[in-house]
Amino acid sequence: MGTPGPATISLTAAGSAFGMRRSLAYLAGIVAGTIAVLLAVATGITAALLALPAVRPALIAAGAGYILWLAYHIAIAPPLAERQGDRPAPGLAGGALLGVANPKAWIAIAAVFASARLAGGTGTDAAAKVAVLTAMIVLINTAWLAAGASLAPLLRDPARARLVNRSLAGVLVAAAALTVVRP
Repeated sequence: MGTPGPATISLTAAGSAFGMRRSLAYLAGIVAGTIAVLLAVATGITAALLALPAVRPALIAAGAGYILWLAYHIAIAPPLAERQGDRPAPGLAGGALLGVANPKAWIAIAAVFASARLAGGTGTDAAAKVAVLTAMIVLINTAWLAAGASLAPLLRDPARARLVNRSLAGVLVAAAALTVVRP
C-alpha cells in the first residue's frame, strides 16, 4: 500500500510544490477517493461492475488518461523559485478523482480482500480489513505528503526542480503502467 504509485507520487509533488498546509485538501480528496475504492471492493460493487465486459476497458482508459494528464502537469510545473504564491494548490475534487482513478489502489485493496482472513466471519473480516486499510490509507498518504514538503528547500534550484518534476512524472506513468499491465 505504501509503495510509490499515482497517489503517493502526486502527493509528494504537491507537498514539495505547495507545502503541507496548502495540500491538505488534496490529501483529504485522495484519502476519500481511496476509501471509496476500499468500500467498493469490500461491498462487492467492483466485482459486479467488472462482470460487465465493457466496463473494465473503459475504467482503465479513463484512469490512464487522468494519470497521464496529471503526470504531464507535474512534468511541466515551474520550479518553486518561479512560482507565484497565489497559484492554487490542487484541491479536494482533484484528489478524490485521483483516489478513484488510481489503478494501484484497486489492485492493492482487492489483493487484501482476496487474501487470508483477519477476523472471524465474512462480515467481521471485511470490517476489520476496512478499519486497518483506512488507517493505512490516512497514515501512508500523509507520510508521502510530508516527504514531499520536506523536499521543498532542495527544489529552489530551477535545474534540480525540473529534474525532480520530470522524474516524478516518469515514475508516476511507470507505476500506473505496471499496475495496468500486471496480470
